[in-house]
Formats: sequence, C-alpha cells, structure tokens
Amino acid sequence: MLKRCIMIFPKFENGQIIDRIRECYDPLARHVRPHITLVFPFDSNIKTDELKEHISSVLAEINPFEITLKGITPMNSFRKYLFLNIQKGNDEIVELHKRLYTGILQDYYPKWLKGKTFLPHMTVGSLHNEEEFEKAINETRNTEDTFKSTVNEISVEIIDENEDSIIELNIPFTRG
Repeated sequence: MLKRCIMIFPKFENGQIIDRIRECYDPLARHVRPHITLVFPFDSNIKTDELKEHISSVLAEINPFEITLKGITPMNSFRKYLFLNIQKGNDEIVELHKRLYTGILQDYYPKWLKGKTFLPHMTVGSLHNEEEFEKAINETRNTEDTFKSTVNEISVEIIDENEDSIIELNIPFTRG
C-alpha cells in the first residue's frame, strides 16, 4: 500500500520568503516543498496508470489558472496552523478538489472533512503548543508579500516512512 497526496506545487518568483517562514514554523519544511493540497493523504493500492488516467480526465476539462496568495491566518483546529491565504484561484482549486474526489478516489474523501467546507490554503506553520503558536502569529503578522503563479500541472506524491515527498506523477493541464 502506498500513502499518497495530490497537490499543487506553485512556483513563485519570491518563494524564498515562504521557505524561510516554513523553516521556522513547519516541521514538514524539509520533507515537502510548499504546496496546496487537493487530495489529502490516503493509503491505497491504486495503480499509477489508473491514477494518472483519472487525474488526466479531470484536468482535460479545466484550464490553467492564476493564483495569488497573500496574508497569513492562524488556524486553531486539529492543531495550531499558519495558513497562507489564497486570494485568487480559490474557486478553481475548490473545483479541482471536488472533481478529483470522484471515480477511483471517491472512497478516499476524508471523514473529518465531511459536512465541512474545504478551505484551500498553503500551510506555512504547524505548531504544538500555545506559546509557540502565539510567538509565530506575532512574528508573521506583518507579512505582506504577494505570491503569484500559474497552475498548469498537479502532482501526486508518495509519502515515505520518514514523511519525505517522492514525486510519483506530474500531470499537466491539457487545455489552454
């Protein structure tokens, strides 16, 4: 069985700013590049070709699109997170998320997300205690940088036992 995740890896001209923030506050910074999750981690025996076919069919109906991220919002849900907000491209990401969770991925929709609204974001911090969380909020509060990119492919990663990201597939949009 493989543990996989489907995501967008945006390429930003000023991405080093995100990298610096993640180095301070995100324990996964050394394991996976900055990303926007479309399909949350799931364990399956789905064959690579089947997964590629499913994703390609979803992407065949969607054009590449622009995204803009700006502003960091603290989220205190399952854990204490810092989310980089998506200001442009949110609707397209939500649509991709919905379409990917059909067909062979339908049964992998997370139980914890049922009945809730999917909130696209880029995680730049994941903290364990309130003191660290408050410090991170204060230190990132004035981050006003804007990050822009074009989404023209999505990726499937395999998450290994060390939480390292191994890219299994990069699937380009075929429209546009």
